[in-house]
Amino acid sequence: MSSNTLKQAAEAARTKSSNMGKQGSETVAAVGNDFLHTPVMRAALPFINGGISGMVATTVIQPVDMIKVRLQLAGEGVATGPKPTPLSVTRDILAQGKVLDLYTGLSAGLLRQAVYTTARLGFFDTFMKALQTRAKEKGTQVSFVERASAGLAAGGIAAFIGNPADLALIRMQSDGLKPIAERKNYKSVIDALTSIVKNEGITALWAGATPTVVRAMSLNLGQLAFFSEAKAQLKAHTQWSPQSQTLTASAIAGFFASFLSLPFDFVKTRLQKQQRGPDGKLPYKSMTDCFVKVARQEGLTRFYRGFGTYYVRIAPHAMVTLIVVDYLGWLTR
Repeated sequence: MSSNTLKQAAEAARTKSSNMGKQGSETVAAVGNDFLHTPVMRAALPFINGGISGMVATTVIQPVDMIKVRLQLAGEGVATGPKPTPLSVTRDILAQGKVLDLYTGLSAGLLRQAVYTTARLGFFDTFMKALQTRAKEKGTQVSFVERASAGLAAGGIAAFIGNPADLALIRMQSDGLKPIAERKNYKSVIDALTSIVKNEGITALWAGATPTVVRAMSLNLGQLAFFSEAKAQLKAHTQWSPQSQTLTASAIAGFFASFLSLPFDFVKTRLQKQQRGPDGKLPYKSMTDCFVKVARQEGLTRFYRGFGTYYVRIAPHAMVTLIVVDYLGWLTR
């Protein structure tokens, strides 16, 4: 056999091997693509992508959330006295422990996102697809009112489901404010949930559920409805790239989410942090009672204490969540 013949045989073998490799990778990609487009996965993906995006955002923003909670609980019940700042709260936390103390309650925060954000983004996407299908059949566009209704409904349902994890997060973050002898020193979110059920009953896991649901509805109105509307308007009236449209729309959504939800977030934090005193009574009887007492004893502006910190927490969280979920949606389309 000549050397030319050997070279031709070797080249043919390499070509065949390369083609087989390409066919194999294409087959794997096709199988993966087919799996993503099964009816079950198409229905589940909005929920899966929502949960992942929320957990990524929470991991990034958790220290800011910790500072926000401490600001809201400072000076409870009095109108005067020292007014803490984000910097002073951060300094106090670092002086008492370690840098990782800023991540206190991260396990509860991740559990909350796994439940709450999975549900709210999943339900919102599901509702929006139904609205878009109906609008397409009628030859119209989805209105802002319809987007708002979808956001309100998704937020309310998800908040009620995720309240136990949210309660555990608040308890873990506020534990360090108590005298050392009264601290629970929760080891994890499971430890916090178990302790609450054991000492206060299972219904205590839904303490503050009303303001939590109202807060979630107002936050989702600002975040999801305004994001969806802003993105639609930017797409229709600008020549910006999809990335620029998503970033700008998420920033707009972050502001409205912060402004509309902070008073309810403030009341939610107070209600979830409260525990019975020596007389067996709770400081606040209900969401309305908390609003009235805080307004009377601490002033109306107290509801917006820490707005800067809250915005720094909500806006980036909203932006990271919406950008990640948008990207995951593109990857799994």
